[in-house]
This record gives sequence, C-alpha cells and structure tokens, in this order.
Amino acid sequence: MTNEQWLDVFKDIGQRMRSGIAEFLSREGGATPLGRGAGGDKTFPVDRWAEDIVIAALEQVHAAGEAFTLISEEAGVRTFGAGSTVVLVDPIDGSNNAKNGVPFFATAIALLDGDRLSGLRIGYIINLASGDEFWAVKDAGAFKNGARLRTPDTDTLTIASYEASDPANDVPRILPLLRAAKRTRCFGSTALDLAYLAAGAVSVFATATSSRSFDYAAGMLIVREAGGMMTDLAGNDLHDVVIGIGRTVPLLAAKNAAAHRAALMLLNP
Repeated sequence: MTNEQWLDVFKDIGQRMRSGIAEFLSREGGATPLGRGAGGDKTFPVDRWAEDIVIAALEQVHAAGEAFTLISEEAGVRTFGAGSTVVLVDPIDGSNNAKNGVPFFATAIALLDGDRLSGLRIGYIINLASGDEFWAVKDAGAFKNGARLRTPDTDTLTIASYEASDPANDVPRILPLLRAAKRTRCFGSTALDLAYLAAGAVSVFATATSSRSFDYAAGMLIVREAGGMMTDLAGNDLHDVVIGIGRTVPLLAAKNAAAHRAALMLLNP
C-alpha cells in the first residue's frame, strides 16, 4: 500500500472513533479499569472499545493482502503476516481525561519501516473531543485539518506544555524550563501536546518520564515535518530508538532549532 492509502485507513479509523466516542462514554462511563494493557497502564473500557475499532480496520487491510505488525498499548504485539512494516498505535492517549470528562484525548497512529523511529513514514493524530486531525507523511509536510503546518520561527518560550506522571520527581527536572516560559500547561495527552506544538499553539513540550514510542512517534513526525525539533532531554537524537511497548526516553520538543537550543540550555546548564 502507498502512504496515501495507509493514511486513508488511519483517517477512517479516526472518524469511526470520533463518531462513536461521545455515545460510548455517556453509556459506559468507563471509570472502572478492566486490568492492565500490554504497556503497563490501566485499561479502561474506552481503551478496549477504541482498540477494537483499530484492530477491525487493520484486519480488513490484512485480508486485502497487506502484511504488517501491530504494536498497540493495550494488545501488545500482534503479527498480520510476514513483513517489515509496523503500525504503532495508542488507541486512546489521555484515557484518564476521557473517563473523567476532560475533553482532551486522542487516537495516535504511526506507520514505520522496521523497528526504529528512523523508519517513520506516517503520523496521524485525531483529537477525539474536538475533531481536529493532524497528520504528516515523511518529506511531504505536516497538516491540520488539511491545512499545511509550519511552526513559528521565533525563539521566545511563550507557552511550555509538559507531562508529569510522577510530579514529585518529574517537575523538579523540568522546572528551569517551566520557570522561563511565560505560561505553562499540563494537558494530559502527549500526542496532542506534540500535535498542537506543530500547529504553533505552544512553544515547547517536555516530559521527564520515559515515554513509550506509541505515545509520541506520530507526534514526532508531525513536529519535524512542520519545522520543529524533538530529542530526549539531553539533546540526543531519537532516530535509533527501538519501538515497542516498553518505556524509551524522556522527551523535549520545540517549535524550531533556536527554541530547542534555548530549552536545552535551561535543562542542562
């Protein structure tokens, strides 16, 4: 399949999610966990519902002759024939927001060749609360709702967003960056943090907790194709990070190279 055909599959998944999520949450609530997914976090009914939609769509792709491996937060690793193509999925990024009625959660899907982030081909993210769609194809640009994205070229750290799953340990590590910003935000969805950074809504994003690749792979490609930069907190490139369900590295993303350098200097004086 071409990149365009894969992107159509991902957009169809996103629209199915978007059309059913409100009714599901109103009916199910989703506050009681069902257990833990392959990624280690608690699985809520909304996570299971979303992953079922993803798997059903990918089963149709496989039935049409495509071979690939699915890596998903809930189901773990599932093989659909032999091949080097990988579909990396977080069915609901921000499920705590979703189950508590906070309208900031997403589905994030990335397509890769091979088992490293250097193989990223497509990133797709949909804000399931607002309907905003973000996508990028390698070397072909990043888009929000069909409009081309370009990050601002200023180095001012206007708004810094962050994630802190362990605040007592995470916040002190990134505090110099938060202090330097004019405003800070903690939204609760890494995928959407990166998507809106690519759209120019925030200047920089950081998390001191090592993130899983399905949390940020799609967003990383969108940020880079929009003109932003993304590394770990020490400034190391992420191309050789091996994808999977385990935690990888802490993250630093910025709207451009100058803002990224300024953030790195704050975090690593």
